[in-house]
Amino acid sequence: MSTMPATSIIVSTYNHPQWLEKTLCGYACQQVLDFELVIADDGSGEATRQCIERLRPQLPFPVRHVWQPDEGFRKCRALNLAVRAAGGDYLIFSDGDCIPRNDFVAVHLRLRQPGRFLSGGYCKLPMALSQAITLDDISHGRATDAAWLRGNGMQRRTWKIDRHPPWRQRLLNALTPTRPRWHGHNASAWRADIERVNGFDERMGYGAEDLEFGERLENAGVRGRQIRFSAVCVHLDHGRGYVQAGMRAANERLRAQTRRLKLVRTDAGMDRHGATDLA
Repeated sequence: MSTMPATSIIVSTYNHPQWLEKTLCGYACQQVLDFELVIADDGSGEATRQCIERLRPQLPFPVRHVWQPDEGFRKCRALNLAVRAAGGDYLIFSDGDCIPRNDFVAVHLRLRQPGRFLSGGYCKLPMALSQAITLDDISHGRATDAAWLRGNGMQRRTWKIDRHPPWRQRLLNALTPTRPRWHGHNASAWRADIERVNGFDERMGYGAEDLEFGERLENAGVRGRQIRFSAVCVHLDHGRGYVQAGMRAANERLRAQTRRLKLVRTDAGMDRHGATDLA
């Protein structure tokens, strides 16, 4: 890119090209389009590459596809490579199975502050509704409209993604009992802060790996800000066949060490990777 984008959006994916297409459609409908999108691909097959190449010319923003071989769940490594490839100084993170509301990027950019990371919200959809949502539903805003979702079979509560007026968003964000923690499906931070903690811990498999990263940010003095009622997305359902026994327990041991020792940096982070890793 000839100029630095206002932000780089990092979207993780693994062998869900149909969901990724819906996600990219959601970003194509954003109110603010001054961004690049970096796909952190944890070893997807040819179908995902073909999906990206087919969509790339149609999208109103540049797309970078950062891929690594499939050697089990290595999302943290994929994210670190994507951070290295990103051109922006502010980074928004989500997943390739999360459709953002059309103000998602604008809200993250408007609310960013020095010394803070942002923690957004989501609403998880059942499988039948995840499959039924069309690209037309996304482009016309129906897929992230709480009333439309309820009218199309959504049984779970949708109040988190109601389009509240700004004053009510601020009130709900302040009153929610949930702490502002780093969730990989909807969070953002300054690149300099991410580099300060050396990115994501690549020893970690599935389960709370994003929370551990956020705790190191907190240990570094970067405080979370709750925006779960302001920046929202809907999470498409899917299986998790990549999860292996013992992953979460191993992660919790590493996370407990981070909390006990108040660690800021991980030795198994993004400084492992040079330019050749991105080729």
